[in-house]
Amino acid sequence: MTDATQTYTHAGLPGLMGLMTGDEKHGPAATSTLDVLWVLYDRVLRVSPEGRTDPGRDRFLLSKGHGPMAYYAVLAARGFVPVEWLPGFGSLLRHAVAAGDDKVYVRLSLQSNGRALPVDGWRFRTVREGRSGVVVAVGPMLDAVLAATEGLDVTVLYATTVRPFDGAALRRATEASGTDVVLVEPYLAGTSTAAANDALPDAPHRVLGLGVGRRELRRYGRLEEHVAAHGLDARSLRERIGGFVGAAARG
Repeated sequence: MTDATQTYTHAGLPGLMGLMTGDEKHGPAATSTLDVLWVLYDRVLRVSPEGRTDPGRDRFLLSKGHGPMAYYAVLAARGFVPVEWLPGFGSLLRHAVAAGDDKVYVRLSLQSNGRALPVDGWRFRTVREGRSGVVVAVGPMLDAVLAATEGLDVTVLYATTVRPFDGAALRRATEASGTDVVLVEPYLAGTSTAAANDALPDAPHRVLGLGVGRRELRRYGRLEEHVAAHGLDARSLRERIGGFVGAAARG
């Protein structure tokens, strides 16, 4: 965090931006967003350094190409990152990881679920219970998984983030639902299969990792077309999940 004895106001932002050197040619692009970002973090957004894991906090994403320095300056001024990180602003993500924050990664997508569920960012949430297998839906894959498993006798767990992986919740679910596990993730297929295997070291089990395929898609289309091309639409998921766990439809 920033020095507890140092406070920053809007007037101090140019000085913070001046600490970030090596990309001065993009200074005007960064400065163009400075006032807006300050107002957002000073008066609008419901978020604080102490409440960064609060599930009720506001989220803000900035797409600014080569001009992110204003954003970093505001984050430092508000106490989200240490001021001493600014001279190496190109390595902020690496600093965060080195500091032990295992939830640091970036994924931007148009995909989202239709309804937000109360979560804490650490534990899986049980959305549906069954007896013939466990399906873990990660992030925006929940709606498609629920549609795909409608009427199937499976347990559905919801993970808002891929890390940390809630191995304890998976173990508890398999005790009642069997040890056939399907992971449905919005990124590379198999990303979390090792974590699932590690969570069940003493139980004979099977794990199927579903996600984005390794085949490169060169024809751009709508989001729905890309999702279907990777087999992550509800219809494809139902075929793959049902075929793997052999879950019969509930009566």
